[in-house]
Amino acid sequence: MVEAVVVTGRDQMKRSLNLDHIRLRNKFLMLYMFCVLIPIVITNIVFYTVTTENVRKQRMRDISRALEQIKNEFRMETEDAVSVSYVLLQDYNLNNLLVSEYEQPAEYVAAYDSYTRRMLNSYTPVYTSVQNIRIYLNNPTMLHSGAIGYLSDEVLRSRWYEAVMAEPANIVLIRTARENDYVYRDRETRDTFSIVRRMNYYPDSKWEKILKIELRMPVVHQVFRNLNVNGQVYLLNEQGIVEYTTDPNIPWETSQVPYRNLIHPDDWVEFETAYEDVQYLRGWKLVGIVSPDNVFQEVYKSRAFVFWMASLNLLFSTVIIFWITRSLNIRLVNILRHMKKVKHQQFVTIKGGETRDEIGQLTGEFNRMTMQIKSLIDDVYIAEIQTKSLEIERRKAQLNALQSQINPHFLFNALETIRMRSLIKKESETAHIIHNMARLFRSSLTWKKDRITVAEEVEFMTWFLQIQQYRFGKRLTYHLNIDPDARDVIMPKMVFLPFVENASIHGIEPLKQGGNIDIQFCRTGDALVFMIRDDGVGMDEEQVRKIVHYLKVEDELGERIGIQNSIYRLQMLYGEDFRLHIDSAPGAGTMIEITIPIIS
Repeated sequence: MVEAVVVTGRDQMKRSLNLDHIRLRNKFLMLYMFCVLIPIVITNIVFYTVTTENVRKQRMRDISRALEQIKNEFRMETEDAVSVSYVLLQDYNLNNLLVSEYEQPAEYVAAYDSYTRRMLNSYTPVYTSVQNIRIYLNNPTMLHSGAIGYLSDEVLRSRWYEAVMAEPANIVLIRTARENDYVYRDRETRDTFSIVRRMNYYPDSKWEKILKIELRMPVVHQVFRNLNVNGQVYLLNEQGIVEYTTDPNIPWETSQVPYRNLIHPDDWVEFETAYEDVQYLRGWKLVGIVSPDNVFQEVYKSRAFVFWMASLNLLFSTVIIFWITRSLNIRLVNILRHMKKVKHQQFVTIKGGETRDEIGQLTGEFNRMTMQIKSLIDDVYIAEIQTKSLEIERRKAQLNALQSQINPHFLFNALETIRMRSLIKKESETAHIIHNMARLFRSSLTWKKDRITVAEEVEFMTWFLQIQQYRFGKRLTYHLNIDPDARDVIMPKMVFLPFVENASIHGIEPLKQGGNIDIQFCRTGDALVFMIRDDGVGMDEEQVRKIVHYLKVEDELGERIGIQNSIYRLQMLYGEDFRLHIDSAPGAGTMIEITIPIIS
């Protein structure tokens, strides 16, 4: 029992993996999906992910290097000023002149002109980062002007003086106000950087000396405007205060702005680098804030490139595969359609000639097989012709029986209409209607003539509509439009008359205000098209579905009457060449179009 279950399970698995029951078109679609579309999409997604990640990392490295470059260039600019300060700090002659006591101002002026002026003014043309050099001291025998300043109470209260006095290394970089005409002014605007240091290299002096070297701010601005950092750059001191920034919205020149109080969008990317090996910049750091659009700009470019490349690859492969599979699928479907025709004894060969591939060879073999089968039927089964003739006679008898069912149905309705009208109004005009009825009755009893012309069928319809108009009066109007090319076309007798009856009885009669019936016959090539349209009550979907269902019923004649009878007759006479189209909705009237082949 266990083995039987295992075998059954394997068989079910084999059947589930078998593709023989899947249509060829769906197989081609599966082949395209799993071998082209999905691999291309997955490959490009992986390629895009890897590429964008590499581009993003490279862009982050570029911005970090640019920020590092800004840091180094700013340090180099400050180191120029620091180098000058070291030279001045260790200059013995300068220090000797600064600590000397002069009895007369002329002595100081002579000493200043001989060495100090030349010494202090010789660095600014050489070092482009140095804007101004000034020495502050409390030697009262010197004239405090030009590059020499006095350590007044105002200077002693200044921020930069307090900072350098509190620094053990005796040197600081601090943001200060610019000197104006060599006169210090403690303004609120501190828009320049200065190297400030105590000149205590020679400690035997009784005078306090402070060296202050201002940096050239245009050079500092140029350093911080690095094109590779497309964002805002902030220079922070050891307390996290913004000493300089490229952000125009930050008032760094007039106030102390803590960096932690600044608000940036959450998705902006922050870069940071610190000064660690410079004494006077220890604790300072450089922060760059960059918009994600600037960081991922190259990523977006690579995404567009990957998208267009994937689209081109997918489009090219799709067109090629569709072209090839269409060539296979159309021809195979054509062969299958002709094989179904052979099944219904329609021996039609496939047009278009043979091709060199396997499908072309299959087409050629099918044509030869079809012709051989047709030849065998013509040669071997001649004896079956008599049997077929008997079958045709039997079908003819069935058609006549159908006609015998249709005609009494018409006559009953018409006679009942005339009887009711005569009883109510007793009009003499009923003679004309009775005459039409007699002609209809006489035509319906003509058994040998089961095919008539369109003109004769129209005449029957006219008689019937006159009878109906007699019954309804002004409530019924009708129009007949007959194509001259269709008047002499041969068709089955009274096959369209039931549709006229259905339009008048079931379409117009329920309406109190009445309605109109339009009837058209036209010839299109080798086909006859009959169309009848009324503006009556219309039919719902269930009624339309019931009429269409008559096309699929193949039982015996039974008690078929009306349009069911006509549909069965047309289907039995013309088979698949008979076409029926119905367009109807409740309250919107009904349109019925019937197409049959013209048989000469």
